[in-house]
Amino acid sequence: MARVITRSDGTVRVLVVDDDPLVRGALTMMLDGAAGISVVGEAGDGDEVPAVVDAHAPDVVLMDLRMPRVNGIAATRRLRARPQPPEVVVLTTFDTDENVLRALRAGASGFLLKDTPPAQIVDAVRRVAAGDPILSPGVTRRLMDRVTAETGSHEQARATLRALSPREHEVAIEVARGCSNAEIAEGLGMTVATVKAHVSHVLTKLHLGNRTQIALLVHDAGLV
Repeated sequence: MARVITRSDGTVRVLVVDDDPLVRGALTMMLDGAAGISVVGEAGDGDEVPAVVDAHAPDVVLMDLRMPRVNGIAATRRLRARPQPPEVVVLTTFDTDENVLRALRAGASGFLLKDTPPAQIVDAVRRVAAGDPILSPGVTRRLMDRVTAETGSHEQARATLRALSPREHEVAIEVARGCSNAEIAEGLGMTVATVKAHVSHVLTKLHLGNRTQIALLVHDAGLV
């Protein structure tokens, strides 16, 4: 079930994972200087992540994909298998890294390009902490096209979605379109609390880990 970070002081705790010390340091400096965000730890490889998470309990992990010992996909999968896991946003040079889809399926809440402007990275961390997935508009269509190409058939995904009620189905489609809870509530004529409840029911019924995986499934089905 998706969770919203609600620490009493409003601070989002972040772990930065990247094997390049310069990139790691730059991200840490940038995020630590943003209001409401605190970098509580760094890791240089995926095999270091569990110990740092245990020690510092981050809310969001900013995860590189390509690392020499344990890559970001494996590290993400292990993290998301934990009880009450942190949210994960992967960092990628999308055009050259075909593993981004596997990272999303492993449970990442989204992805960022490494050349994303600093303000957008800060906003992405805040959005993930608030329960919204990060699917960069510039590459979302290409990403979803690749998902469809991988599956080869819409029918299996559509069969899975038949487990939903009509209202849950509508909410799932709006999630796949990238709408926030507030936008879904306005568009479908319900309260934000009701939308959140429907999203939780969708995640539970379909055995999914987050909103990004809902979006991937709906796109697999060819419904948006």
